[in-house]
Amino acid sequence: MSRVTLQTLESAPQEARPFLENAQKNSGFIPNLLAVLANAPAALETYVTVSALNGKASLGLPEREVVQLIAATTHGCNFCVAGHTAVATNKAKLPAEVVEALRARGELPDARYEALAEFTRQVIATRGNVGDADYQAFLTAGFNEAQALEVILGVSLATLCNFANSFAHTPLNPELSRYQWENPSA
Repeated sequence: MSRVTLQTLESAPQEARPFLENAQKNSGFIPNLLAVLANAPAALETYVTVSALNGKASLGLPEREVVQLIAATTHGCNFCVAGHTAVATNKAKLPAEVVEALRARGELPDARYEALAEFTRQVIATRGNVGDADYQAFLTAGFNEAQALEVILGVSLATLCNFANSFAHTPLNPELSRYQWENPSA
């Protein structure tokens, strides 16, 4: 049960309603993350804005989903792991073995994705103070300096969502139940 009100189109503050309406139109439902963030319209607007900016990154959707799943599993966000598993599987078309390795916090079977995942882990673990060897491994895998900053952008987006969900104890929407994930560290 959420410790924060799950806002609806009818109950949300006026400033949040257009964002919820758009989510309803695009997804067919309002993800509970947005229902939580709607309590603070500025937080909801930040999420929507940063999501759109992240979508413009040179990292492709599969790579952005690697970043999101590494952040969500690292931060222990059950809701975000489920949501990003759905996106990674259905929209990004990541191979099932990559998605399962991400969810299991394991080594990825694809060397390029593993380099991205490890760089993301290091960004989170060091709060951006990634060592030269880890940065070089990222570059050697075919990424560039702009994409290093895009990983940080993705981590910033994930941090807002992961922390809001952890704080709120956001329940999983039924639409995401088949992607449920339980934090093995909890």
